[in-house]
Amino acid sequence: MQPVLEAQQYCTFIVDGALFGVDVKRVQEVLRAQDLTPVPLAPDTIAGLMNLRGQIVLTLDLRHLLGLQPRPTDTNTANVVLRTDDGPVSLLVDTIDGVVEPSPDCYEDPPETTRTNLRTFLTHVCKLDNRLLHVLDPERLTDITHN
Repeated sequence: MQPVLEAQQYCTFIVDGALFGVDVKRVQEVLRAQDLTPVPLAPDTIAGLMNLRGQIVLTLDLRHLLGLQPRPTDTNTANVVLRTDDGPVSLLVDTIDGVVEPSPDCYEDPPETTRTNLRTFLTHVCKLDNRLLHVLDPERLTDITHN
């Protein structure tokens, strides 16, 4: 686990009923559902491309990337656009939750029961008042764009 020495803020969102978050410093913006252009022959983790004010942004389907249940087709989505060294990358999520700042003493390693494909993308978890925050590593999430 990466040590957390000071309070950190996370942009949080729901995916398949679970609470996930990424460091707010890595978030460029949060958007309602956007029209996506499919990418022929792309892996299922790539939801498509979006036009973000003239810039083409790759959109990753977080459910598929994390090995979670497929999203029902009639479900609304949202996009969390992350800043990367190679430009913005969007994460397709179910809903946006908000910004949280857990106390530094609530961080733990992901539980041993966490599925391997999910554990790969987690830095740690935080026990909040009534739910568990899964903190995602943006570098690992967006590394898929280089494979």
